[in-house]
Amino acid sequence: MVPSASKPRQVFALLALRGDRVVQAGTLMEELWGDDIPRSASTTLQTYVLHIRYKIAEALPPGSGRSPKELLATCFGGYLLKLGAGRFDLREFEEQATAGGIAYESGDLQAATAIFDRALSLWDGGALVDLPHGRILKRDVVSMEHLRMSVLEQRLDACLRLGRHAASLPELSALVDEHDLHEGFRAQFMLALYRTGNVGRALEEFHRLRAKLVAELGIEPSARLRRLHQAILSGDPMPEPGSADFQRLIG
Repeated sequence: MVPSASKPRQVFALLALRGDRVVQAGTLMEELWGDDIPRSASTTLQTYVLHIRYKIAEALPPGSGRSPKELLATCFGGYLLKLGAGRFDLREFEEQATAGGIAYESGDLQAATAIFDRALSLWDGGALVDLPHGRILKRDVVSMEHLRMSVLEQRLDACLRLGRHAASLPELSALVDEHDLHEGFRAQFMLALYRTGNVGRALEEFHRLRAKLVAELGIEPSARLRRLHQAILSGDPMPEPGSADFQRLIG
């Protein structure tokens, strides 16, 4: 059902991400043309919407009783794509992330990790990697990636609280390599190393991050990471991740 031409696909992506909400025509035009909106933009946008409706018509099963204009409705000043109760990965991810957070906050860490795993399994690579991004979709992608990283960090925190330090090391090692300035993943990696007896490596990870922060951004690690480093350096007993004592240590 997804259009093949790039600009109609951008329109469809933006309508889908804001499913069941009106997207103003001006927002769609800004996504497509930025500040260089042509005089023909309104007519061209209508053509793209018509193209999407053709695709919807092709995808509708016979006898569905629904029309493309009903599913992609013209509203005052914009358009609305009706998703209804159908499966939509982003919406499902957000629902699972919320449910996982509730389980985590209630202390049911086993359930939280299982729910977070289901949420993360909905991701297959980066968000919207197969189409061009204007400024609106770029912001949406950043927001989605931020949420995914937050869920991933919370799941790993739950795993560490369950004592899965050794099992978490390979994933954390890959994450700090991929996101080499992310202090949350680095703190978790340091803790997992420390808890598995790799004290020297845990201290090395702090200095690796510090060197990159100073060289690339001209800043020192945050106070929370410095406190974690000092605790490891001193051989202090490390409180459980997520506990009040741990939050006081790194918060």
